[in-house]
Amino acid sequence: MTRILTLIAAAAGAAFAAYTPGVQAKLPPPTEAQQAKAAETKARAAWSDKVAAYQLCRAQDKTAARYYAERKAQGKEVREPAQTAPCADPGPFVAPAAAATPAPAVAGTAGDARPPAAGAVQSPAKAP
Repeated sequence: MTRILTLIAAAAGAAFAAYTPGVQAKLPPPTEAQQAKAAETKARAAWSDKVAAYQLCRAQDKTAARYYAERKAQGKEVREPAQTAPCADPGPFVAPAAAATPAPAVAGTAGDARPPAAGAVQSPAKAP
């Protein structure tokens, strides 16, 4: 039985070694668009973590307030709650590229307009 397992392990190792060079191929470097998308994804994940922490903080504050209110209503002794940092609202998500660079100008503005060629028919929908 151990001889069969040894043969199977050796065969698997040989098959793995035969396919390893193809697996180690290098990928091309990411383009600027891919890098920007990765940066936005990273920023969105960080913002999402801040939102989750904020929601957890609010839930804990609400739970603690309810606990202290119920204890006081029952007439039981209530110690002063521990002071913690206030919950920090992260606000809406702002993409890092949108905050750093202005939006590109739209092509085909009125300054780029050319008169129609001679004999061209203009659409009635675009007529002045």
